[in-house]
Amino acid sequence: MLSRTADHLFWMSRYMERAENTARMLDVNYQTALLPQSTAVSELGWRGLLSISELSGDFERRYGEVTAKSVMDYMVRDERNPSSIFCCLRAARENARAVRGALTTEVWETTNQTWLEFNRLLRENTFERDPSALFEWVKFRSHLSRGVQVGTMLQDESLHFVRIGTFLERADNTARLLDVKFHAVESDFYGAADARDQEYDFYHWSAILRSVSGFEVYRKVYRNVIQPEKVAELLILRQDMPRSLAACTQEVVVNLKLVAPDATSETLRRAGRLHADLEFGRIDEILSTGLHAYLTQFLDRVGDLGAGISRDFLVAVH
Repeated sequence: MLSRTADHLFWMSRYMERAENTARMLDVNYQTALLPQSTAVSELGWRGLLSISELSGDFERRYGEVTAKSVMDYMVRDERNPSSIFCCLRAARENARAVRGALTTEVWETTNQTWLEFNRLLRENTFERDPSALFEWVKFRSHLSRGVQVGTMLQDESLHFVRIGTFLERADNTARLLDVKFHAVESDFYGAADARDQEYDFYHWSAILRSVSGFEVYRKVYRNVIQPEKVAELLILRQDMPRSLAACTQEVVVNLKLVAPDATSETLRRAGRLHADLEFGRIDEILSTGLHAYLTQFLDRVGDLGAGISRDFLVAVH
């Protein structure tokens, strides 16, 4: 496969996944903001969302005060924010258009229609009337996109690069979400939490789980009250949890093996090492060194892995 084609497929899927992840975080923050809470606590939540995407500086230069409306405008439809849902869906569509021949008609039409419909929804003020409805729509279109890819594309290199992009982006996002949300309880988490307001804890950790569709999964797996260390275990080490770090890195390794020639053995080795550390890791060992330190290192390794994939297969820097 031409490296330029692989590049467009890789980034098409990353941008679609990024749009979904942004919608998930915005929706949870919006729903949480409706609960009784102080202005300071509400602002902390919106600041955390900007921090996840490393956009705090750009936002403050252009918008100043952090409010629910300004953050949602910035993250949903700001054309100058490359991580906004608007820009992500546009970039996904442009990458898909560039490799139209490598995609099935269904994949192209789904991606193109998502971009066109999103613009229509913005024009009709759906976002102002019901933000949650728009976020649910973005999530649904991302699910539809992945389903069409797996259900219609030949299982060759094209699909493998699409899957690598999807799961590399998802691993990065889950790690950022965990890091920022655990930081919101104002400590570098080292295991069993201090006695805090139990009601706040429940809503806080429930919000984290709901943002990755993990609330019902948590109940099914652990069958007890929500505990921070169990939330961390579910989203880091459980390979049967679709958005966990372990599940994402496993998918990256599987698909890399299918496209990696001998020349890329170092990239594959790093991916395999990263997954092995998660596959055989234990949550008490991770927490003993501090969750923030662990997740910071994980993000560095994911960034390094992404750079390796770009160097070995892709042509453009995004």
